[in-house]
Amino acid sequence: MEPNWDDMKVFLTVAREQSLSGAGRLLKLDPATVGRRIARLEAALDAPLFTKSPQGYVLSAAGERLLSHGEQAEEAMRAAAGAMAGPAETLTGQIRIGAPDGSANYLLPQVCARICDENPDLDIQILALPRIINLSRREADMAITVSAPTAGQLLVQKICDYKLHIVATRRYLATHPPIHSVADLRGHRMIGYIPDMIFDRELDYLNDIGIQRVALASNSVSVQLRQMSHGSGVGVAHDFTLPFHPDLRKFLTEEISLTRSFYLVRHQGDQRSERLNRFAAALSTGIRDEVARLEGLT
Repeated sequence: MEPNWDDMKVFLTVAREQSLSGAGRLLKLDPATVGRRIARLEAALDAPLFTKSPQGYVLSAAGERLLSHGEQAEEAMRAAAGAMAGPAETLTGQIRIGAPDGSANYLLPQVCARICDENPDLDIQILALPRIINLSRREADMAITVSAPTAGQLLVQKICDYKLHIVATRRYLATHPPIHSVADLRGHRMIGYIPDMIFDRELDYLNDIGIQRVALASNSVSVQLRQMSHGSGVGVAHDFTLPFHPDLRKFLTEEISLTRSFYLVRHQGDQRSERLNRFAAALSTGIRDEVARLEGLT
């Protein structure tokens, strides 16, 4: 008995969700049906594909070998569908972008709105999570990251650099001890990330400037900026966020000026999709232009 593509799609979904119920929700099948489809595929291949563990359904050695082939077949099917659709004047369908909090809140809303203006039949979803987006589980079609991943079959493209500086409100600076140097910061209430929830080393700004204690912490850039805007303390902010918070001002700019980068990360096989290539190009250009525009306003 030869395996069929429908069963392979079920296999890929169970591998990513690590449960029959999770896969069933995505596939709109009941868990028993998902289980029967996996059993049918295992019978066709004469090999167990999963082992049951406390963490859920974990790929067996045979399942690990099948996974890469299944993903290649999935990418080929997606590319074939795009090729059969032919070139289009505008982009259509749905595309999901995973992004960290800062870019998701302060860049992507206006960038994606402009792309939708030019492509009225396109639906864009922004997945904002305080962690690395798992592209292998197809959480998103592509992701914006602040460091370039080195593992996995991924297509990584640098979008642009961006700047960050120490900021506070004028009222805070006027009513607290003066800050003339980095050493003076240690006498002030610092606002930043929750230290043990920093998911990328590039986000550990305060540690980079020698600050160990974070008195007001959040895993959300938006929460941090609101705390700074309320005059609650001092923190590091992206320059591109400052036009949205006109009460914040940069200081110690000669002593502290951080540079980070945005990267666009995609499934390697998706480069055969003209639709996703066009969207990726529009997204990268939009982010690059918007960062330059907003930083120019500061």
